[in-house]
Amino acid sequence: MKLGLTATLPQEQGLAGRFAWMTALRLLFLTLLLVATATFYLGGELSRFPESLRVVWVTIGVAFALAAAYAAVLRSARHLRELAYAQIVLDQITWTAIVYVSGGGTSGATSFYALTCLMGAVLVGPRGAATAAVSGGVAYGTLCLAFVQHWIMQPEDQVGVKYATTWGELIYPLLVNGLAILVVALLAGYLAERLRLAGGALVEATQRAESAERLAMLGRLAAGLAHEIRNPLGSISGSVEMLAESPALSADDKKLCEIVRAEVLRLNNLVTDMLDLSKQRAPEASAVDVARLAQEVVALAGRSERSGTGDVRVTYDGPTAPTLARCDASQMRQVLWNLVRNAVQASGAGRTVTVKVIPQRSEVVLRVDDEGPGLSEEARARIFDAFYTTRSHGVGIGLAVVKRILDDHASMGARITVESPPDGGASFQVTLRTDVGSLPTGSWSLSSGVPEAPR
Repeated sequence: MKLGLTATLPQEQGLAGRFAWMTALRLLFLTLLLVATATFYLGGELSRFPESLRVVWVTIGVAFALAAAYAAVLRSARHLRELAYAQIVLDQITWTAIVYVSGGGTSGATSFYALTCLMGAVLVGPRGAATAAVSGGVAYGTLCLAFVQHWIMQPEDQVGVKYATTWGELIYPLLVNGLAILVVALLAGYLAERLRLAGGALVEATQRAESAERLAMLGRLAAGLAHEIRNPLGSISGSVEMLAESPALSADDKKLCEIVRAEVLRLNNLVTDMLDLSKQRAPEASAVDVARLAQEVVALAGRSERSGTGDVRVTYDGPTAPTLARCDASQMRQVLWNLVRNAVQASGAGRTVTVKVIPQRSEVVLRVDDEGPGLSEEARARIFDAFYTTRSHGVGIGLAVVKRILDDHASMGARITVESPPDGGASFQVTLRTDVGSLPTGSWSLSSGVPEAPR
């Protein structure tokens, strides 16, 4: 049921859709209820129950008028949440009219106050259920009080019907109905919140499944092209190295060779990132000295290319003593390497990238700070998406590899956050658990005291 809805925000679209369906169902139910009240309870005899039937038909007319107003507001897609709360309160008033003509405080129609609690929970969650409970309780309590204080009398055409008009007669149904409304509101609110959380988890699971499917397709493509690309790249790189050693080359020619060599390295890194993104290997938990790991990645970064950004200094700030964390050694090294390389690429010439290891009580934080231009709110929300990048020469794979690895480490308590202050720069923080227990000690390959470049 669309009703011409034009809501643009996702949450408003969901509320608008629920509102449209609830309005239609509510109108159908209310009509059937009022017709049943007029036909069976009052016998449909206008001459016998003129006042009561007048209340019924006026209530039907008002209900249809309100439905038309709801539809008009729905088409404009404005103030939907306020309209939802208004409908909840007005529905409780409508039930009060039915209760008035069908027995007063002892009427069986009082159960419909609890029905609105369910509707409120469906529309706007626990707050909707609470609003329905409060407004329903106030409306029902006011009706009972009005009978006791003789502010209103039972319909004159129902003289033969027993209406409770004293506290002695009303206290029990008042307490029972009030308790029922409260219990239904609490249960409806709880179930609505659980449904919201389950829906969010389902959306996240669907997104991860779609991401995994895309990664699988990328993996098949990368595996087929990796060797075909790397073989000519190796030939080009070797030829340029030999050519650069020729004494006959001028300074300009050697500069061109350096440009070719840098571009070959960039293409090789791209192929490596694509292969890393497509790899699916369950992490093997071990007790990893992340302080040592961070120091060696910093040493490697200090000897690597600067991706065209000029000379960027990479420094280490943290303990030198062993700092153990629960993770997969090689995969966490890959995470840290990718974060450092991303920070170097984001920073300009003469800037500094700082790798920090911060031990805490039951966790240890690996933090990579850069002095780049920073990240917008949109960029922070999408920075880990595959193929999303804020750089003109970037492809957006390195951070997607980081996210995939840390998602696989989620069962070990690993998580990543991103901060970017308004004055520039960005900080990526990886949090790991330190409850290593009796885990084996992790290791990684070394070459002349420097970690090998990730492959």
